[in-house]
Amino acid sequence: MEPIRRALRKSLVLAVIMTLLFPLGGVLLGVGLGIGFVPMWAVGIACLAVGFYGCPIAWTAGYAPKKGYYRLVSAVEEEHIYTVTELAQQLGLSEKEVRNRIDVCFKNRWLVGYKREADGLTLNENKALSEAVHGGVCPGCGAKVTFKGTETACPYCGTLVKRQ
Repeated sequence: MEPIRRALRKSLVLAVIMTLLFPLGGVLLGVGLGIGFVPMWAVGIACLAVGFYGCPIAWTAGYAPKKGYYRLVSAVEEEHIYTVTELAQQLGLSEKEVRNRIDVCFKNRWLVGYKREADGLTLNENKALSEAVHGGVCPGCGAKVTFKGTETACPYCGTLVKRQ
């Protein structure tokens, strides 16, 4: 849940900043006009423009979609709902939309530890593949040696022992 929380928090902070830029720009423009300070006008106009256009974009294209993804990840991780049909019912979305959102969550690594199977999710219980342990006899001293990979040095005499 932490990766989606961080993404949601970033989007919220950006949306709030964009929201505050609009009135701040108005104040800076008004004060700049009142005292005749041209650089303050420029900053005020820039803040007004960024706030005017950026505020709705930040809320609708940044924060709101991530809130929907957060709800999906929450349903999977906290409510233990794993099938697309149940997720669609719980979230009030179509099954196609749930599949698309699951794909986005996997792509952004917001659903870690799960894998897709058929029309649902399961826990990823795969273990990392490791190299097999091999045994050999040291040609120098005759000691039995176990190692991973294709060769190693004998711990007793330092002779190179290769996999047989």
